[in-house]
Amino acid sequence: MTLVEKLFNCFKDCESFSLQDAYQQNPDKPQETVRARIYEKIGIKFERVAKGVYRTIENDNEQCVLIEGNGRDLSMINDNSIDCILTDHPWLDIKSNKGGTRAFALYDCFRYTLEDFKEKARVLKDGCFLVEVLPAENENNYEYLYQIKKYAKEAGFIYYSKVPWKKGTFVSNTGRKAKNTQDIMIFSKGKARNMRFDKKKSDMTGEKHYMSGCNGMLPTMFDVQPVARKNKIHQSELPVELCEEILEYVTYEGEIVLDSFAGSGAVGVAALNKKRSCILIEILKENIEKIKTRFNSVLYQTVLESHI
Repeated sequence: MTLVEKLFNCFKDCESFSLQDAYQQNPDKPQETVRARIYEKIGIKFERVAKGVYRTIENDNEQCVLIEGNGRDLSMINDNSIDCILTDHPWLDIKSNKGGTRAFALYDCFRYTLEDFKEKARVLKDGCFLVEVLPAENENNYEYLYQIKKYAKEAGFIYYSKVPWKKGTFVSNTGRKAKNTQDIMIFSKGKARNMRFDKKKSDMTGEKHYMSGCNGMLPTMFDVQPVARKNKIHQSELPVELCEEILEYVTYEGEIVLDSFAGSGAVGVAALNKKRSCILIEILKENIEKIKTRFNSVLYQTVLESHI
């Protein structure tokens, strides 16, 4: 049982509880840790009644907020309010984008700058994960992929891991070699939060303990078939199954996921399937309409906002 779950279960039948009550119920935990777990779940598991006084809330209604706007502008999102960023930006690689199915004529393709990563760090909570879906390294992009890591580090992120996405049986025959992978690059904002189960310590103490890292050891690869061309609503659409697998490793139920380059809305579908809320930002009106249609067709409750 996580500390949040323990706090919730302890006070769920109480009209309210104070921080001092929470500290007394968890004497083995530092007070700042107890306080942080309450603060980060305000609006999800807890509600502030007065200064230092809270109550539990039942909030099982995950929502998806769809924003029309530029995904590089996160000014509408509060500091330290997002539990995970999972996104696939329209990366600028003129030579590679000419071949195959990645015809980005409709998009303003770009390369990330340091400011992009500073904004990601601003909205993401400490210890939480940034997940970037990136092209496999080739002769055209290896310097850019290295630059992304440098920008992330300078903005306060720590490189966590890189896991290939193997696209099932799909193989692209463009470029110098046959390709069927992309890279899932994972960073944490500062030291990664404690999501990884510590079996050794748990067995020794008889209580569940967690250590720094995502929820379990990451796989050697994500082996997921890409979306069939006939079923795509976006040219570089991510499979929902892939997004679901990633979210299981880097988030908990009830948390908020941001995809700032939503495209098809697949990250939003995956988030709701896994009982996470999400914020999707998409710049193209036609994609906005496709996402709305997609969500309505599967009976998801969708909140549409406009940000110009």
